[in-house]
Amino acid sequence: MTSAPAPAPAQDAPPRGRLRGVLGTSAGIAVAMGVMNVATYGFQMVSARLLGPTEYGAVASLMALLMVVAVAQLGLQATAARRVSTDPAAVHLIERDVLGVTYRAAWAVGALMLVLAPVVHRLLHLDSIWPALLVAAAAVPLTISGGQAGVLQGERRWLALSMLYLGIGVPRLVLGVLALLVMPSETSAMVGVALAMLAPAIVGWVALRPRAGSAARGAASSADGAAPVRPGRRPVAREALAASLALLAFFLLSNVDIVLARNLLPRHQAGLYAAGLILTKAVLFLPQFVVVVAFPSMSTAHERRRALLRSLAAVLGIGAVSTLAAWLLAPVALVFVGGAEYADVQDELWLFAVLGTLLSMLQLLVYSVLARRGRRSQLLVWGGVLALVGLGATTASLPGLVAVVIAVDALLLLVLLGLSLHRLGADEPADPTQSQTQGQTQGQPHGQGTETD
Repeated sequence: MTSAPAPAPAQDAPPRGRLRGVLGTSAGIAVAMGVMNVATYGFQMVSARLLGPTEYGAVASLMALLMVVAVAQLGLQATAARRVSTDPAAVHLIERDVLGVTYRAAWAVGALMLVLAPVVHRLLHLDSIWPALLVAAAAVPLTISGGQAGVLQGERRWLALSMLYLGIGVPRLVLGVLALLVMPSETSAMVGVALAMLAPAIVGWVALRPRAGSAARGAASSADGAAPVRPGRRPVAREALAASLALLAFFLLSNVDIVLARNLLPRHQAGLYAAGLILTKAVLFLPQFVVVVAFPSMSTAHERRRALLRSLAAVLGIGAVSTLAAWLLAPVALVFVGGAEYADVQDELWLFAVLGTLLSMLQLLVYSVLARRGRRSQLLVWGGVLALVGLGATTASLPGLVAVVIAVDALLLLVLLGLSLHRLGADEPADPTQSQTQGQTQGQPHGQGTETD
């Protein structure tokens, strides 16, 4: 991966100890996110075993809903990371504005999910309304951690960001499993998840707290030079909203199938489909570190095309190996998704790995659009959501639903990739310095412009 040409902001001080030394580098992000994903899906594996197909189907649908709710978190993270990395001179001012928007957004998302709790209860056929209320409670700290992570990512504070990612996964596994051991139910599972969401927000607060009063000092220190331009909270909020809507389309695309399964398939088959999606989500998030590392390069005009192609190749390679392993080692993969109780889905597990590969490549393309602040390509993802709902509603079996989801995602990937490469080829400047001066000629920091691909 190439790195962003902008001057790197201050990083964490060189850590002591081998583990902290690894986590304090960009490579440590891959390690931390790997642990996060293993812990996250370890919780789902344990849940599948302790609850069985029927109740686990409810937990899987709640976790899918929480992923959709997380679009606000990811939108805030993408906005903060892009703004900080492209305008390091104004990092303190940007941090203050981003965190101000983040706290307001967190309470708004929590309130919205609280109001929608009765709808969630009925739509997902939950045993009680409590799991839906717990999703609303978890949404607040989850959203807060997004803005915090974006500031840390933009400043290249890899150690603190790695610890935040570890805080997302490990506490969920520990607290979630403990709650299920006390009482194996969907409500207990969500109690553990809601409590675990406090951990990354606390890590982010501790990492950024020493800098709470530095914004004023940063502004004062620039009095004898060119003072950085404060973006203001409204532009940050607008960009975060646009990014969240784009990510909402992607997460609806990657999670609406479990809702379809819960409403179209018998409950046992819906539970089998949910178990197969454990493998899908594992393959989807296994190469997620590629997005984090490549995002700064995809925000730079003369590096976008190369960064996207190299990243897609890396994601495709990881997905291909995962799919081959799921095909050749299907019995082992079955253990991974829940064990012998889910044996009826064993022959289709490699298809769920294919689905995860397609989704991981689509995710990278969506972030590429966000990095260049594209607009029109986002409509394609929304079109994919509508197509998936419309075509998926015509199926009545597990293999049929899997086939429809793969077909829709594959077609969307081909169309979006073709348009993205065409746009990037047209936008790539012949002179790399052109991308650095373009923002200045427009009277704004590099990377703040908007494209309408």
